[in-house]
Amino acid sequence: MAGPLAGLRVIEFAGIGPGPFCGMLLADMGAEVLVIDRKLAHPDTAEIDMFNPGRAAVTRRGKRSVALDLKSPEGVAVALDLIERADVLIEGFRPGVMERLGLGPNLCLAKNPRLIYGRMTGWGQTGPLAQRAGHEIDYLAISGALFLGGHADEKPSAPPTLAGDMGGGAMLLAFGILCALYEREKSGQGQVIDAAITDGAALLMALIYALKGGGHWRNERGVNLVDGGAHFYDSYACADGKWLAVGPLEPRFYREFLARLGLDDPEFQDQYDAARWPRLKEKLAARFKTKSRDAWCEVFADSDACVAPVLDLEEAPRHPHNVARGSFTEIAGIIQPAPAPRFSRTPGEIQGPPPLPGEHTRTALAEWGIAPERIEALAACGAI
Repeated sequence: MAGPLAGLRVIEFAGIGPGPFCGMLLADMGAEVLVIDRKLAHPDTAEIDMFNPGRAAVTRRGKRSVALDLKSPEGVAVALDLIERADVLIEGFRPGVMERLGLGPNLCLAKNPRLIYGRMTGWGQTGPLAQRAGHEIDYLAISGALFLGGHADEKPSAPPTLAGDMGGGAMLLAFGILCALYEREKSGQGQVIDAAITDGAALLMALIYALKGGGHWRNERGVNLVDGGAHFYDSYACADGKWLAVGPLEPRFYREFLARLGLDDPEFQDQYDAARWPRLKEKLAARFKTKSRDAWCEVFADSDACVAPVLDLEEAPRHPHNVARGSFTEIAGIIQPAPAPRFSRTPGEIQGPPPLPGEHTRTALAEWGIAPERIEALAACGAI
């Protein structure tokens, strides 16, 4: 395995959303991630759907899979043996599920005192909502992050999964895991990480709260500097129905923006006069409607006007900048984002395609130290 986390062993209990994405981040950086999947009664006929997309499950890339029956004592026992050999555990169940399975943090840390036990939930392990069902839109709603998305005359919205599941959830769990691993080097002890999407989404708003605290952010949607309120920080439709993102916040970039547009209207000169913003947005909207998106890209090419095309999921992997940096790659016929960030000596690397549930059960158990005769016994009793 390549990458800065080579040698790190991770057990991930299969789930959806942020837990698998956190595991993918670790696998991309060289960690050995073993997914414990639910043993299916008829694996050959398991339905492939949005929650079980087979080789298209991008967030399972670079991992291996064992399928265990966690409702059997034998399945739980082998899971505990694997956990004893792991550095990190990731689980994303509702609070109390792992405890009922006999795999709660107290038992696992008793078995492996150096274990970093990462818990990924929407509401957190404690609090009045901890046992409630929910999804990203709910977690963003109570964190305040959902309110920030959309213009003043629109319903609140946010890009799917980015601010909640992946940003506030998986990224914060990965950060917590690495912090705990660093601390373990000094103390020799593991610990439990309670990563809640509500906490993480709230944390991602630190800059917004700084602006609000300084009197530079109104508690309204679509009227502020970087939420689409300003005419110089928004997206505009072009003649072909495609969009441009405009963001020259600084005066020198704004001057270049106006020059490239050929605008000498004196009303545009007072950039930060918020009273003029709605009227100036209308003027810019009319201006951008006169050319196609790509024609405008030529106008702003090689400039610091802070203008970029809004690319769709087909276009983004083909953009010259993304191609030059290798920002996207193809694994098992699926176009997907490449590992990030970049390292000068120990670059990350996708270790392989997403595994099918249970694809590596026997080989992975053997490599993790489970004796051959025990593997046969587990198969015979139906635990694997």
